[in-house]
Amino acid sequence: MTSPSPFTYFIADLHLSADRDDINQCLFEFLKNQAPKADALYVLGDLFEVWIGDDEQNSFTLSIAAAFKALSVKGIPVYFIHGNRDFLLRQKFAKQAGFTILPEQKVINLYGQPTLIMHGDELCTQDVEYQKFRKTARSWWWPKIMLSLPLSIRRKLAKKARATSKNKQAKLTMEIMDVTQAAVIASMEEHGVKRLIHGHTHRPAIHKFEINGQNVERIVLGDWYEQGSILKVSSTSIALTSVEL
Repeated sequence: MTSPSPFTYFIADLHLSADRDDINQCLFEFLKNQAPKADALYVLGDLFEVWIGDDEQNSFTLSIAAAFKALSVKGIPVYFIHGNRDFLLRQKFAKQAGFTILPEQKVINLYGQPTLIMHGDELCTQDVEYQKFRKTARSWWWPKIMLSLPLSIRRKLAKKARATSKNKQAKLTMEIMDVTQAAVIASMEEHGVKRLIHGHTHRPAIHKFEINGQNVERIVLGDWYEQGSILKVSSTSIALTSVEL
């Protein structure tokens, strides 16, 4: 009897919050029963609906940290890449959760296949206004200023920012909020890869196309608003699956 092939899990865009216990419980179930069977787990950004700093310690954030930590102490490495909602997450929470924080773009050796992983918001180049904000928010000084503010002020700013973002998204076309093929190709060529895995757009799919005559693929992770969305990759297969909340 042959043993099952080793595999790795990828998730993104869970948008966890204290208001969505259904999503939280779905994650807890996944971390307890499925994730321990994997070689590793990669979280590609927007784990939280909003993250205003590691000093925001409460029963909700601590429960999420504990669930991931329980996985990591079993010897399953957990890697995290910042998203556009949780780019202020720092080493304090990473240590609590057993995360290893990776750069915004990282090439990993995925069973012999060099694979570029990222959150994916940098690929949405048609949204010029957001890209300008992203550049500022990822600078060395902006997070430092934000994290120096009292928690109460950060909470108010975050609430206002979410309302503004929702209003803006309602006016944008899906094409503007999606990735551009030129940005995808440029990133894959820059890193010399034939496979890209990302989240952010909430459009789970496996896109196959060509770059300079070579077959390549872009795998998009789904969000967790209406179901749990999980990518399972082994040396022989790729599967985008969903779990009921």
